[in-house]
Amino acid sequence: MPGMEIIQIPALTDNYIYLLHDNDSGKTAVVDPAMAQPVLSVLNERDWTLDYILCTHHHRDHVGGNEDLKMVTRCQIVGAASDTDRIPGLDLGLKEGDLFALGNLTAQVLDVPGHTMGHIAFWFAEAEALFCGDTLFSLGCGRLFEGTPQQMWASLEKLRALPDSTQVYCAHEYTNDNADFALSVDPANQDLQLCAAEVKRQRENGQSTVPSSMAIEKRCNPFLRPDQPDLQMALGMTGLDPASVFAEVRRRKDAF
Repeated sequence: MPGMEIIQIPALTDNYIYLLHDNDSGKTAVVDPAMAQPVLSVLNERDWTLDYILCTHHHRDHVGGNEDLKMVTRCQIVGAASDTDRIPGLDLGLKEGDLFALGNLTAQVLDVPGHTMGHIAFWFAEAEALFCGDTLFSLGCGRLFEGTPQQMWASLEKLRALPDSTQVYCAHEYTNDNADFALSVDPANQDLQLCAAEVKRQRENGQSTVPSSMAIEKRCNPFLRPDQPDLQMALGMTGLDPASVFAEVRRRKDAF
């Protein structure tokens, strides 16, 4: 079958690693390998050869498997050019607007600082797949360890501009907790109420809630809605600058 095959690999407590395989060319990449062994196991089962590691950012739970995978497979490690010193084994540095080819599939590189300053995302438009690390979660977003609220809101606006059909492959299974928080700040959002109920059903059945879709996130994720009048009203911040509203939502989430 032509196109991209995506395999989700659970790791650590709540991480997701993604194996991407171009069925036309046979090229394979892994996104944010927290550890090497589960990736090597799936590669062996599939009889695939790893060509690339795609790193969204430098945190250990995203690059922990880099060096072991590179040693075994001789793959290339790809990440933000601005984070050369913090991504283990980096071979190819990329920046905003660069294109990355995985066989016949092409990803646009998006600069999305906030969680870290060197955070990037990979958007495969043809496959309708976004690999966004810890910038955007299903019903949430990453903590601001290095960036400002203004930077993070600009990054999230950039992701929100992607097509509704985009599948959002974030790096953690945080959705159930995120849903509880989202309802605390946006309780009248009927789309969110339905989404939260479905998330709880999925988790009770041991199912992954990832990927989400950009359409769902635009309607339900409070971190993508700080410019929406109904959320601003619920927060008592009507008419204020969206970056300020975002900062308040993030502050509440940090204390939730």
